[in-house]
Amino acid sequence: MNDKTTQDAALAASADCGCAPTPTERRTLFGDGISRRGALGLGALSVVALSAFGITSGVTAAHAASYPSWDDVQKAKQNEASKAAEVKRIEGLIQSLTQKVSGTQAAAEVASTEFYNAQQAYFAAIAEADSLQEKADAQAAVADESARKAGQVAAQLYRNGGDDTSLELFFAGSAANADELLARLGSMDKLLEYNQTVYNDAVAARNSAQSLSDQAVVARDERDRLQKIAEEKMVAAQQAADAAQAALDEQSTNLATMQAQLAALKDTTATTVAGYQKGVEEREKERKRREAAEAAANAGGNSGGGGTPGSGGWVRPHGGYRSSGYGPRSQQCNANGCSSSWHYGVDLANGCGAAIYAAHSGTVDAAFYNGGYGNYVRIQHGGGIATGYAHIKPGGFAVRSGQWVEAGQVIAYAGNTGGSFGCHLHFEVYINGRYTNPIDFMAGKGISV
Repeated sequence: MNDKTTQDAALAASADCGCAPTPTERRTLFGDGISRRGALGLGALSVVALSAFGITSGVTAAHAASYPSWDDVQKAKQNEASKAAEVKRIEGLIQSLTQKVSGTQAAAEVASTEFYNAQQAYFAAIAEADSLQEKADAQAAVADESARKAGQVAAQLYRNGGDDTSLELFFAGSAANADELLARLGSMDKLLEYNQTVYNDAVAARNSAQSLSDQAVVARDERDRLQKIAEEKMVAAQQAADAAQAALDEQSTNLATMQAQLAALKDTTATTVAGYQKGVEEREKERKRREAAEAAANAGGNSGGGGTPGSGGWVRPHGGYRSSGYGPRSQQCNANGCSSSWHYGVDLANGCGAAIYAAHSGTVDAAFYNGGYGNYVRIQHGGGIATGYAHIKPGGFAVRSGQWVEAGQVIAYAGNTGGSFGCHLHFEVYINGRYTNPIDFMAGKGISV
């Protein structure tokens, strides 16, 4: 078999096998921080979400990109043809990175908006199902009370009408006694009429209760359907956010170097390639120094009991004071949209950049921009209990999806993203996916929020 035949056979076998990527390729494609579920879903995301922005092929190409080294640049400068080719290659890589970041960020925004809308629809369905069930229970109580009253009247009628003494008084008694008996018989007629009314009310209430109960069943089915959709949208949004972050990280890692390499190739002065390389290294050191200084600054400003332990391993998620409670409220709007008329969480205000703590240990399953919630983190604590943290500042994530966190660990920093009207933490508690009053829940853990 000749070399060409061997190569064709290998290509055909490769096309037919459907082989999974190698561990090295998997790390290149997905990074180390994406869960198995996220890795499996990212392929579908690339086709559906990313392709909507015309970047599907660009994702594959960019992931497979081979970036030039400084040695490559030094060699290319030795003749004009090599230099022109290297300039073209670097310019193409820079353009590809820019398009990839733009496209994945747009896809992430679409996915996050879809999750936010699905989450709010699910929350509204919870309220509708609960409201219908409450009305059904109220009508059932009315029916029970009406039935009880009807039973009491029936018993009274039986006692009065079944006593032969009343008839004896009518035939053998005095006129006065006869008048009294006639009055009593008239009262019995009124009781019969009243009892029929009570009975009718009981039947109507029972029918209403059954109708409302049937509607509540339908509403609960719809609620459960919307919950599944919301969770699917959440997974897609997290995958899109991971893809966008990976593209941004790739750009951050390589863009400055390639721009310097491009400048070195185009430079006709005596400046050496080594000089450009040194400049990139110094800027990178300065960037890391600034990030460390910012992290240290963010760690401060946490008065008001943030991280204060309660019972059972729970802690207060943020310092400061309660700026808004749980329940109904007037709707407010800004450029990012309008708040809901029901506040599903509690707001704690401790200043911009103040640390946000994991209320309990668990696994982060969401860390991305989430519509009106802005930058958002959700932690699953086990036993059907989860907590949500919203309005995190831009770049204020200290954790990522799939990461295990301990109670009291800094997970983010407070900001004003999404439908927010000032820096604060919007804190929510979920039980089996349902929102619940976080003030009462945390009070049960010995924590005031």
